[in-house]
Amino acid sequence: MRLLVINPNSTASMTEKIGHAARRVASPGTEVIAVNPLGGPVSIEGYYDEALSVPGLLHVIQTTPGFDAVIIACFDDTGLDAARCLTDRPVIGIGEAAYHFASMLSNKFSVVTTLARSVPALEHNLHKYGLATRCARVRSSEVAVLELEHAGSDACNRISAEIGRAVAEDRAEAIVLGCAGMADLADRLAADHGLPVLDGVSCAVRLAEALVGLGLRTSRRGGYAPTPQHKLRATA
Repeated sequence: MRLLVINPNSTASMTEKIGHAARRVASPGTEVIAVNPLGGPVSIEGYYDEALSVPGLLHVIQTTPGFDAVIIACFDDTGLDAARCLTDRPVIGIGEAAYHFASMLSNKFSVVTTLARSVPALEHNLHKYGLATRCARVRSSEVAVLELEHAGSDACNRISAEIGRAVAEDRAEAIVLGCAGMADLADRLAADHGLPVLDGVSCAVRLAEALVGLGLRTSRRGGYAPTPQHKLRATA
């Protein structure tokens, strides 16, 4: 099984971290191909960055052969619906995967993300997925995405402090980490706080493996009908 894991931003160090997190949980025999577009924003923090990153994301899908499923490794689930129009292989957003997993492990969960400007997009997705009532709150740690790439940053401590507030104020029973760049923090934070802390990259890998193993593919009817060839040439 070959999983195409796409970091929609152009920061290679984050792609490497995401690839490591994906390979750590992948089953034996699963090949993880972790890539990012050559251009586009260096981080995705809000609607503008998200819009800029979609063409590069779609181009990677169009030009990479031989995958069994796609994982979009941005917690905003950037370009998810558009990507599902390009292939009948399963396409999984790490946000969607983590929300569903958290809803099966807890009565209610809170999300701890990066900057406040990212919160509305995540709240919108929760409503779209029908999981808004299961989420107590989407919280900002005010940690910029690229701070997660700096070894000397206190980002983990600030995220941990926000988790503490989510437990105390939201009565959260589980925490979803709202950024792919937090993928390496989940185990430590779960141990520190004594509750499930979910990393969307890991959740998406296991979910993708399950869908591929069941032989399931994306519907080609309605909204995810194949994109006409003349439009594909225009966006390649």
